[in-house]
Formats: sequence, structure tokens, C-alpha cells
Amino acid sequence: MNKVKRFIGKMFKWIGIILLIIIAVIFILRSVGMGINKRTPKGGINESMYVDINGTKQWINIYGQDKDNPVLLYLHGGPGSATSHLDYAFTRKWSDVYTVVTWDQRSAGKSYDKNSEISKITKDMMLEDGKEMTEFLLDYTGKDKITLLGHSWGSMFGANLALEYPEYYEAFIGTGQCIDITENERRLYAEEQKWTEGDEEGKAILAKWDIDSNTIESMSARNAVMDRYGYGMMKDGTDYNLFTTFMFNPNYMVKDYFKLITTAKTAIEPYMEFFGDGLKDCSLFGRYDYKVPYYNINGDIDYQTNYKMACEYFDKVNAPQKKMYVMKDGTHGLLESRSEEFSGYVHEIAKFQKEQINTDKK
Repeated sequence: MNKVKRFIGKMFKWIGIILLIIIAVIFILRSVGMGINKRTPKGGINESMYVDINGTKQWINIYGQDKDNPVLLYLHGGPGSATSHLDYAFTRKWSDVYTVVTWDQRSAGKSYDKNSEISKITKDMMLEDGKEMTEFLLDYTGKDKITLLGHSWGSMFGANLALEYPEYYEAFIGTGQCIDITENERRLYAEEQKWTEGDEEGKAILAKWDIDSNTIESMSARNAVMDRYGYGMMKDGTDYNLFTTFMFNPNYMVKDYFKLITTAKTAIEPYMEFFGDGLKDCSLFGRYDYKVPYYNINGDIDYQTNYKMACEYFDKVNAPQKKMYVMKDGTHGLLESRSEEFSGYVHEIAKFQKEQINTDKK
């Protein structure tokens, strides 16, 4: 019996030692990876900071390989769905042609502050945030104008900024372009009714989606139907490794991931009413005249933000230049699932914009 106890004791001792070694190796690898990603490119910039925006502190990272490059402000979706826990994996693919600014919008991600909680978010509030962030970046980087790139809600947000303050922007790039939330949801519901024909289980899921409700349960049912029939945002996963992306994130310590997870529900609450009335106020219907170049990069099977509606709107847009890039069989998650292809389009836009600027100077 004593031999058995000694054997078990030794076994647990060695298991403990092995676990400690594994943990130590993981922390060493994480430190090395983070250190590499924290490096500032020669002649470039890599800075993270909190900026005083419209009464709150909001987090940004500025990364670029050449400070002389034009500045691009990336607007994440949601609203309220910050991507700072992973977006460096795809936004840095544009950093050779743009100085890229990633921004956690108010109450989202690293910008969440329990001491600055608000009960309601409005269109005017968000537009003021965007205006003030733009003015800060113009001053901080010494540029006359910047480019906007918005995904999903960010595309609607960015389009509104470009329409309201064209003097600040060189170009607008929308991806997963959202035009009007009411019509978007009406069209999606009609499509989901078609998909679920003859599928009782699918119909049961769809029945949980109340098109007039913005509850988490209702929205989850809405998205579950898209997932079931192969139109989900991340149906193709990512074309980069998520584990190493999280592990080597230069902007996130363990405490940041813990805060992101534990405050997710509280952080999204101010946006729940905005999902309804606020998004309706941001509709682009009837607003087609842009004073800046208008670009779209959309997936042709994106139902999260209706691709066909984005095309219909694009046809009506009047802008100094406009171009639509279409990613075949691309869903709403094209930024992450096909980031290399997406980056190619961003590079093409950057090249075209540079040529236009040089032409205008002559």
C-alpha cells in the first residue's frame, strides 16, 4: 500500500513539474511573440494610446511601415463589436501602403470603462466621436486628410462620416456594406423563410427570431439560420491562425482578455436600443452624393448586410471615383476568412488613390 502511495505521489509530482514547464514555455513563447509584434518598423510607427473623445477615453493603435504613407482609420462593426483582440492579424497586411489606425469605439473592447457607462448611444454621439477621432488623427499624424475603411456597422458609420465631413477624408472604403437596417432585415427574413422550406428544425429556429426585436436571443436565432444554411459570417473560418493571433497579440495582456470576456454583456447594453432606432437614423437611403471617392469590397453571398442592396445603392452613388470589388462566394466575414485577397484590393485602392493625388498635383 505504501509503495502505491509513493508511486502516486511521484506521478503527481512529475505531472506538476511537466505542467509548470509547459506553462513556462508558453509564457516565454508569448513574450517573444509579443515582443516581435511590438516592434516599430524602421521609418514607421507602432503606438497605442487612449484618446479623449467626446467625454470618454477611447483606445487606438497606430501601426505603419512608413510614416509618410496616407493614414487609414479602420471602423469595426457591431455596433459595439470591437476587434482589437485580433484585428492586427489582418489590418497589418495593409501597413505597407497605409498607416493603419485601429479604434475600439466607445464602450467597446479596450475602450470600455465602467466609470463612464452611459445608458443610451445615439447617431449624433457616434458621429461626434468619429469627427473628434478624425481631428485628433489629422493633428497627431500631420496629415490633411485620412481614408476611412469600415466593416458592417463600420461601413454605415464611415459612409455617414464621409457624407457629413468630406473635407476630412481622402476616400471611403466600405466592406460588408450596410445601407438601411430596416430593409436589410426585411430582405434577410424573406431569404430565411425560403431556406427553411421543408426543414422543420430550421423553421423552429427561425420562429425564435422576432424581426422587430433586438434582444440577444432573437438576434442569435437570426444568425443561427444563416449558419445552418452556409451563409454564416465565419463559415470559412480565418486564413490566419487564431490561437497564435490571440497568444502573440501585442496589445492584450491576460487581464485585457479577462476584462473583454467578463464585461461583454455590460458593454453591449448601451447599444441595444441603438440597434433599432440608432441604426435606422444612420440609413443611407436617398443619400447618394459623395464628395470623396467611394469604394466597396463585398462578398456576393453576404446576407448579414445584403449584397444586392449594396449593389443597388452603389449604382446610384455619385462620387469623384467609385469602384465595387466583389469576392465570389464571400460572406460577411471576408475581412478575416480571406484577408489576403481582401488586402490585395486595399492595395489596389491605395495605388489608385496615390496616382489620383499625383495627377491632381500636376
